[in-house]
Amino acid sequence: MGDGMNQLPPDPTLEGIPAWRWMARGKRLLKLSGIILLSLAAILLVTLLYLKSRPLPPPDIPMTTKVYDIRGNLIDQMDRGEHRDPVQLRDVPRHLILATLAAEDRTFYDHFGLSLRGIARAALVNLREMRIAQGASTITQQLARNLYLTSDRTWSRKWKEAVLAVQLELHFSKDKILEMYLNEVYYGNGAYGIQRAAQTYFGKPAKQLTLAESAFLAGLPRGPKWYSPYTSMERVKRRQHAILDTMVRSGWITPSQAARAKAQHIALAPKPKPSPSRAPYFRDYIIQTAINRYGLKESELRGGGLRIYTTLDMDMQREAEEAVKRYLGNREGLQGALLAIDPKNGHIRAMVGGKDYRTSQYNRVFARRQPGSSFKPILYLAALEKGFTPVTKLESKPTAFPYEGGTYRPANFRNRYAGRPITLREAIARSDNVYAVQTHFLIGRDRLVEMARRLGFTSPFKPVPSLALGSIPVSPYEMTRAYAALASGGVLTEPVGILRIEDAEGKTIAESRPEQRRVASEAETFVLTHLLRSVFESGGTGHRVKQIFPYPSAGKTGSTDWDGWLAGYTPDLAATVWVGYDRAKKLPHEEGRLAQMIWGTFMQKSHSGKSARTFTVPDGVKGVYVDPDTGHLATKRCPKVRWEYFIAGTEPKESCPVHPSPETEEKGGGSLWDWIRKWIPGL
Repeated sequence: MGDGMNQLPPDPTLEGIPAWRWMARGKRLLKLSGIILLSLAAILLVTLLYLKSRPLPPPDIPMTTKVYDIRGNLIDQMDRGEHRDPVQLRDVPRHLILATLAAEDRTFYDHFGLSLRGIARAALVNLREMRIAQGASTITQQLARNLYLTSDRTWSRKWKEAVLAVQLELHFSKDKILEMYLNEVYYGNGAYGIQRAAQTYFGKPAKQLTLAESAFLAGLPRGPKWYSPYTSMERVKRRQHAILDTMVRSGWITPSQAARAKAQHIALAPKPKPSPSRAPYFRDYIIQTAINRYGLKESELRGGGLRIYTTLDMDMQREAEEAVKRYLGNREGLQGALLAIDPKNGHIRAMVGGKDYRTSQYNRVFARRQPGSSFKPILYLAALEKGFTPVTKLESKPTAFPYEGGTYRPANFRNRYAGRPITLREAIARSDNVYAVQTHFLIGRDRLVEMARRLGFTSPFKPVPSLALGSIPVSPYEMTRAYAALASGGVLTEPVGILRIEDAEGKTIAESRPEQRRVASEAETFVLTHLLRSVFESGGTGHRVKQIFPYPSAGKTGSTDWDGWLAGYTPDLAATVWVGYDRAKKLPHEEGRLAQMIWGTFMQKSHSGKSARTFTVPDGVKGVYVDPDTGHLATKRCPKVRWEYFIAGTEPKESCPVHPSPETEEKGGGSLWDWIRKWIPGL
């Protein structure tokens, strides 16, 4: 009995469990496993659908913006320090794609953004090191990190990277992901993206890369500084050979192809050096125009991969910069500005805001300075509207003008006066100040302010007597716009620097539209233009220009104690030059004249090889021969005769009384013009 009580129960082994009970347990386990797997699949499906439905954050891939001139020549490039030119995958050679896969992700086309084998391998290393010592980044993960994340080695960043990688795979094709990667990845030495890398290291586009060059470049992103060929070519070659060997093991190239690629000499392009910006003042103007006029952000301009097509003519720009440098370069502190505009459409052809952008980025094209006598054409256009003619005579002598209870006494340069009545033409050629102030008073001082406003001036004018002499500061930009209106026959056109802006996809996002309005009649502006040609003739204040630039042109010099100006035009180009010091320093007369030399040199170069065009006589204008001294119709006895244009109906009717012709003495009439018409019927 005691033995029976001490007997142990049978061992609960599998043999002790009936078969039917074992089968039931197996079914329950299988059912539970199925439920778990289905649940996991459902969770995975829901997760994938969720990730698919969630929009990806906007990628921040700074791409280089390029600025082009009127002929499509590259002027400048703008970026945030990341020089990148996008390229499509179809323009990349196959061996470059394979070299990239061999270097970074051989199973790229087989996984869904994450490499499970790589994750397992990295996990073992990280657990052993008790930190994130090794990553398992696929190309998709690298792209996600570069687009959206930092390079911090943290668990949270790795998790976000994995999620974003899966999202990328759900939203884009493999080819598109690879294309984005090739355009984004950094290859060292300032080269972002494969296109810029090919240009930087080999001076060619990516589509022309050889197998050897492709394997060479594919190895750089692993460590752009460590594998820089400018630091250690041997190190880069070892990496290149390893990539070629991987391509052989993967069956992508043959051993003989790899051997030839390894033996190929790698000829690097010269190490890129920072090059001086072309037309830098114009570039800054373009940036401000795009921001203020078209509403773009500076970040878009410097990293949006835009294409900005401008009106600049780089040939003219080069001549403008060289002319300014030639005459001002060795004169310490002396500065200058030049602006040239096509009067037909307002297109800016050249802009120089100073003699050296590296030492001063201040654009003097927009600086307001006293224009002196170069402002007088605005006065005389208003006078022509009020009935003045080229032969209107006023005294040229010291004169005191009553003004606000006192007197205003203008003086001519070096106190030189004709001491007699002079015509409007002579007053313009001599730049007579007394004549200008008399005109200002005669037509009404508000007339000049009103005309200046019509011609686009925005400076704060007051109808003071000295306004006729250019005492109120204006900018070269305003002066060129006004003179371009004279050149175009009285049509004011807003200057245009940007033709259009395209985004990185080639879509036009901004485009200029001409803004034109008539501000004066063709007849009046033509008569004024004909008068302004005297400035460049013998005896005119700008006569030296004719020796440099003999083409038909009109213009006006201007000088103050601090400024030297020349503004003028041909039928095809209006240009203004200013010289002076930034600080209040007097400008010697000989330095002020440099504006004329710069203007003449620039215009001569800009018109070189082009036929000389004269100004077309419009309707409403009549030309007659006059005696320039008396202003009357010339006779055969007049020692000096000039062909003069008048607004029709304002031409002189009486013959010269000082030099009457024999016919006049005998018959009481007859001018030289009448005599010419007698012998040439039909005139």
